Amino acid sequence: MTVEATTERVLRLLVLLQHRASWTAAALATELGVTDRSVRRDIERLRTLGYPVHATAGVGGGYQLGAGTRLPPLLLDDEEAIATAVSLRLAAGGTVAGAGEAALRALAKLDQVMPPRLRAEVRAVHGATETLVGPGVEIAAELLVTLARSCRDAVRVRFQYAGRDRAKRERTVEPVRMVATGRRWYLMAWDVERDDWRTFRLDRMSEVVATTWHFRPREHPDPVAYVQRSVTQAPYRHLARVRVHARPDQVRELVPPQVGRVEDDRDGWCVLVLGGEDLDWLAVHVTRLGFDAEVLEPPELRDAAARLARRAAALAGAS
Repeated sequence: MTVEATTERVLRLLVLLQHRASWTAAALATELGVTDRSVRRDIERLRTLGYPVHATAGVGGGYQLGAGTRLPPLLLDDEEAIATAVSLRLAAGGTVAGAGEAALRALAKLDQVMPPRLRAEVRAVHGATETLVGPGVEIAAELLVTLARSCRDAVRVRFQYAGRDRAKRERTVEPVRMVATGRRWYLMAWDVERDDWRTFRLDRMSEVVATTWHFRPREHPDPVAYVQRSVTQAPYRHLARVRVHARPDQVRELVPPQVGRVEDDRDGWCVLVLGGEDLDWLAVHVTRLGFDAEVLEPPELRDAAARLARRAAALAGAS
C-alpha cells in the first residue's frame, strides 16, 4: 500500500473518531475496509501526531478521541467549516465579548485554506444574516483578513483613504494592530509618507492591497491607548476637559471608549476628556452623566452649559 493511501486512511480514521464518542476496533475496521491490526497501527500513527486516542478493554470497550495537553490539527467537513467561519465572522465583528482578536486570527487561518466554493457559501450565509448589535459600520471580512495577515506577517499595505473632506488619497502604511471600539474598526499603522504613527478607519479604506514589501517592526505606542486618544480628540472641532465628581470606573460605565477618555484625579474626582463638533452637545452629554462637574477647558463650554440651564429652566416652567 502506498504512503498516500495510508495517509488518506489515517485521516479518514481521524474523521470517524471525531464524529462518534466511541468506536470498537471491529467497527473501525469495517468502515475503513482493513483488518483490526491495521486499525491499531493507524491509532498509533495518530498518537504520534499528537492526537490523544484512548483505548478501553472489555465488552463495550473501544477507541475514543480525548483531550490532550495541546491542541492538535483539526479536520472539518464542509458543514463544520462553514459554521466555524460564520461564527468567527460574528465574533470578529464584536458580538462575542473578548473574542474579536482571537477570532480574527482563526478566521485568517481558515480563510487561507478554505476552497472557493465554501467561501461562496460563507458569504451567502453572512449576507443573509442580521445581528441585533448597536449601530455601527459593517466591515467586509475580506478586508479584516487582509489587514490581519499584513499585521501578522509585517507586510506593507497600500489603499485609498477618504479623509474628512471625502477626498481619496493613496496611503502606504506598515500596519501594527486593529482596534475595535464597538461601533467602528480602526487600524494603527506607521504612515510611510508622513513618517509618523496614524489611525485609519477601516470603513474609509478602499482598494486595499497587501504588498510584497516586508518591514522590520519598530517600537510603537500601545495600540488601544493610541487609537482611543485619536478617536476622542483629533477628529473633533472642540476638545473638552471636565472634572467629574465620581470614580473613574463609574464614568467609564457611562462613557464608551470611542466617545471619551477618563483620567484618574484626586479626592473622589476624575477628569473626562471628550471631543465633539458642537459645544451644546458636549454640555448635554456631561449633564446626562448625573454627576457634579466643573469645566476645565474650553471656557466656551461654560457658556454652552449656561444656555442649556436656561433652556431646561424654561422647559420646566420656571420663572
